[in-house]
Amino acid sequence: MVSRKKRTPVKSIKDSRNGRRCRQKSPVKHVVVASSVLASIRRRLSKFFSRFARTGTPKGYKKLKKFHSEERHCEESLNDIRRTLIFNNPLPPLISADKRTIFLDLDETLIHSKTDPQPERFDFVVRPRIDGVMMNFYVLKRPGVDEFLEYLASKFEVVVFTAALKEYASMVLDRLDRNGLISHRLYRDSCKQVEGKYVKDLSEMGRDLNRVVLVDDNPNSYENQPDNAIPIPPFIDDLRDQELQKLKRFFQASDYYDDMRVAVKYYVTAEECAV
Repeated sequence: MVSRKKRTPVKSIKDSRNGRRCRQKSPVKHVVVASSVLASIRRRLSKFFSRFARTGTPKGYKKLKKFHSEERHCEESLNDIRRTLIFNNPLPPLISADKRTIFLDLDETLIHSKTDPQPERFDFVVRPRIDGVMMNFYVLKRPGVDEFLEYLASKFEVVVFTAALKEYASMVLDRLDRNGLISHRLYRDSCKQVEGKYVKDLSEMGRDLNRVVLVDDNPNSYENQPDNAIPIPPFIDDLRDQELQKLKRFFQASDYYDDMRVAVKYYVTAEECAV
């Protein structure tokens, strides 16, 4: 009697369509192929996204062709947006190209604050948590600050640029600017550290330097652009202080100057002669 070898159904199955027998493919092969495909996709995605992580102008970037005179305003707006996207400016593009920008320091310029013990005079208290510790800051507003901010907001883009920590300064500004007169806020992380000093570099703000002014009590802040800066005496607790009223008159007259740096020069010179 001839013995027949028993066929294993796993290794040989019959194709019901053509009657041929075929070997079943191993599922391990499918896993290997899928893994290879996924690895290839990962490599392509990694190469694609790495382009966006590079600094500087991307490859293939071309300048737009010159527009006609009636389209130049649109071109300038596009340039502002492009600078923001490529160079990561701290500020968004100007909403109105006609507005000039006033950068204001916070401490000793618009307000003065101190920690415990509680002083005799203050306007409000903020309690930020700094390095895990809750602290009390008693804030005194400089005389005329509310009217000053209201006037500036009617004509200019107002940006508070402070070297203070965001945890503290944001709370102060929330109380100081109840009506949302300040367009933007910049904190210590937007400053440059140079030899232990915090420098406010206006050249990286996406604004034309002939259309910006920085008001600050600390000369270290504006050492990169001294021609754009108006020094202001530090405010501590003098309730007869008139510095913001003088600045308001200066900004009222600044419309007569195309270049704000020229206006600043005349103002600073006049102030030095008056001392």
